[in-house]
Amino acid sequence: MLLKRQKSEINLNPIQRGGILTKEGREALIEFGDGYATYDLSPGLEIEDMPIIKNFIEKELPEFLESDIAKFTLGAREGIFNVMHCITKPGDTIIVDGNRHYSTITAAERCKLNIVEVKNSGKPEYKINIEDYENLIKKHKPSMILLTYPDGNYGNIPDAKKLGTIAKKYEVPYLINGAYSVGRMPISMKKLGADFIIGSCHKSMASSGPLGILGANKKWEKILFKKSELVNKQIEFIGSESRGTAVATLIASFPKVKKRIENWDEEVEKAKYFSSEIEKLGIMQLGEKPHNHDLLFFEAPVLYEISQKHKKRGYFLHQELKKRGISGIKAGLTKNFKISTYQLTKKELDKVVSAFKEIIDENL
Repeated sequence: MLLKRQKSEINLNPIQRGGILTKEGREALIEFGDGYATYDLSPGLEIEDMPIIKNFIEKELPEFLESDIAKFTLGAREGIFNVMHCITKPGDTIIVDGNRHYSTITAAERCKLNIVEVKNSGKPEYKINIEDYENLIKKHKPSMILLTYPDGNYGNIPDAKKLGTIAKKYEVPYLINGAYSVGRMPISMKKLGADFIIGSCHKSMASSGPLGILGANKKWEKILFKKSELVNKQIEFIGSESRGTAVATLIASFPKVKKRIENWDEEVEKAKYFSSEIEKLGIMQLGEKPHNHDLLFFEAPVLYEISQKHKKRGYFLHQELKKRGISGIKAGLTKNFKISTYQLTKKELDKVVSAFKEIIDENL
């Protein structure tokens, strides 16, 4: 069976925009595409035997995250599970935001934890009020709290630093899920007052995947990296950490990832511009306004109305955009959808807006 991916000129998919490989990352993908080809960097089989990877984990990642220690994980969700599994016990309570990713819930269920959610404000902004955490902390005495920063639905950026102050006040371990922030925008675990931070390399760090990173304060090192009493291997990470092709692409792309976050203000302005232009077509942006992230969620009654009469129903939008060299909105969606403007040029964004206008004008 031959697998062939159909790529478009403009990809709006929020899961992919921050993970588009750099030229250097793509070269590393080919160079290290064979199974565990990173072993060729050293005759040994452990991270400690691979100086390039060891230096990246022990020096470059902690400096980038502004954490004391760092670790590769199989992905962001696995990193969240690793932390929960290490610092809680079955029956404990944790507090999470109502905009959390579903994997936060499944990770907690796997750890047999009780879950309390900080509810969002509802339509249209779906904001998280950080002060609600304090009330719930006093009531439930949680073993840890988690904040999604930003969330993967609306791209809302809650006040993570304020929550860090609250966490310190009540001495509650604090984890930030930065799957859509680490690698896209400036972020410091220490400045936000967190104990742990999670990143997604294939979502936001120009890496192939799956691959995640975990940053933590040094006080958690012995718990996170505890070794087996029977073999000289770390328990929580099943003896070893990710060290395959995705790692090679991350290291190759990393210099440009560090550089691109310096342009975050420009990325935010492009997102705001796109939102304002597409809203002129009767497509409404939900989530925080003014918006401060490239991930945007839209409600499009005008497109939904068209889909009810179109012979291709909800699939018409996907096909019409595809004809114009645009992808990233899931097939079948018209009533609402999310996109990312990350690293697209203003010219490309104007092309997307024009495409939507043409589609609406031709089908109304």
